[in-house]
Amino acid sequence: MSFGNGAVSRSPRPAAGVLAALLLALAWVCPVAQAYPARVQVFVANSGSDNVTVYDTRMQEVVATVRVGHSPVGVGAAPGGDRVYVTNELSDTVSVIDARTYSTLATVPVGLHPFGVAVAGSRAYVTNFGADTVSVIDTGTNTVVRQIPVGRFPHSPAASPDGRRVYVTNNGAATVSVIDTGTDQVVATLPVGRFPAGIATSPAGDRLYVAATGANSVNAISATGPTLMTTQPVGEVPMGVAVTPRGQVYVANAGSDTVSLLGRNPPTSIPVQDEPEGVAAAPDASYVFVTNSASGSMSVIDIATNTVVATIPVGSEPEGLAVTS
Repeated sequence: MSFGNGAVSRSPRPAAGVLAALLLALAWVCPVAQAYPARVQVFVANSGSDNVTVYDTRMQEVVATVRVGHSPVGVGAAPGGDRVYVTNELSDTVSVIDARTYSTLATVPVGLHPFGVAVAGSRAYVTNFGADTVSVIDTGTNTVVRQIPVGRFPHSPAASPDGRRVYVTNNGAATVSVIDTGTDQVVATLPVGRFPAGIATSPAGDRLYVAATGANSVNAISATGPTLMTTQPVGEVPMGVAVTPRGQVYVANAGSDTVSLLGRNPPTSIPVQDEPEGVAAAPDASYVFVTNSASGSMSVIDIATNTVVATIPVGSEPEGLAVTS
């Protein structure tokens, strides 16, 4: 926000006391810095149109469309929010996008059919669904520095809040591989439900939430050992999982066109559009964003009311998404 028309004043310089009073009055009338909302962007991978839609929540509009590789599926954001990593499943590459300029900085070859990506510290971890491996990208050089063997058909990764662990769902093995990011080695394998897909961690990092697509349920397991804590039924074909900063767990059910909010039995069910797959939470616990693959849209859910307050057209067959700020 600006004041005046930009003209240069030629009037005498006011006394210090008058100037202080004027500045105080302006701050009282228009506290710009305090009231202006933070910039929060949502990056959506559109697998059917080979691009990424960028939605600015502050402006409440799509601000960019970025071309990437063939069939983009997963999206991961760097902790600082300045870089976004997109897996191109049918190109066997990852596109690195500058989150401020929306330019593609690099295209990194990885393994066969990369599906998901999570960033921990200075490394991006890419699940190669067709190779049973995780490619580790050095984000400083945009090169692959290691391939980590995991379980069959690795689907989605999630980084712990402190960046010391990356958890990978193995869709064909009904397990979660735990990777130590200090050594880039698998240090544990946790059993979960049938065909695990989406995964998310609690804000404290002590709990994992895993969507068991083949069991229409979500497993809550201990992040420190193979302890199954709870199993809660949700909608049909649960795919994506997101946890808000307040610990609320949202699950996208692709087979029932709903989003489940855990915490009640049965969970709260929020209707969205066709085939919701991806889900991500805003960092200020204001909204949850859901991609509707068969509708080419993104639903915006108000966390305060758990209702859809906007439906945003994006590209064709949107799947993964990530929120930056």
